[in-house]
Amino acid sequence: MSGSQCFENPPIVSSTCGAGSVQELGGLKTYATGSQESKLAVLLVSDVFGYEAPNLRKLADKVAAAGFLVVAPDFFYGEPFDFNNPHLDRDSWRKAHSMDKGFEDAKTVVAALRSKAVSCIGTAGFCWGGPNVMDLASEFEFIEFVSGVQVVADVKIPTVILGAEIDTASPPEQLKHFGEILSGKTVDSFVKIFPGVAHGWTMRYKDDDESAVKSAEEAHGDMLNWFTKYVK
Repeated sequence: MSGSQCFENPPIVSSTCGAGSVQELGGLKTYATGSQESKLAVLLVSDVFGYEAPNLRKLADKVAAAGFLVVAPDFFYGEPFDFNNPHLDRDSWRKAHSMDKGFEDAKTVVAALRSKAVSCIGTAGFCWGGPNVMDLASEFEFIEFVSGVQVVADVKIPTVILGAEIDTASPPEQLKHFGEILSGKTVDSFVKIFPGVAHGWTMRYKDDDESAVKSAEEAHGDMLNWFTKYVK
């Protein structure tokens, strides 16, 4: 997460949207949806706009309907990127909410899920969240995941990278190279580039844009199919 595209098309966040509830998990406020008794969990790591983004929660509810316990923690501690804040400085915000800190927090969430006797965890990262799940995929062999970006050399588990054709942060050429690296591993993987869409399209699409919605839903379907195949 480094380019200007990461901050485009901000959603109107809402603490009341979604069928789930906000709980504490691993010391973080977390949107949780689905059966609390499920032994199969999915961790969603948001983009810079945080865990109250309606499309993120809508996706969490959809994945939960397939039988998973889905959690989307507040990795920004109540301070998602907010263009309406006149005092917000982009560089200062990045320093305060580094992806390294997000990775450490994600590990505490994984530990909290394991303490609930969850037997398998999938995780998906969007923009800012992508590198976090890649790091998780390098450290924990029991996690299956779908993501959009970054380091793949140490990945140990089945991996999908879903990318956009119009993307300066994670250009298609880079993602195709990641696919070549993954193809040399023994784990299942694939890279898919969606035509005509820009960075962040899976979360920050406009509901009245039929083409954008169709592309986002296709990506969501790919993600859910991957979880259904491997998180079991």
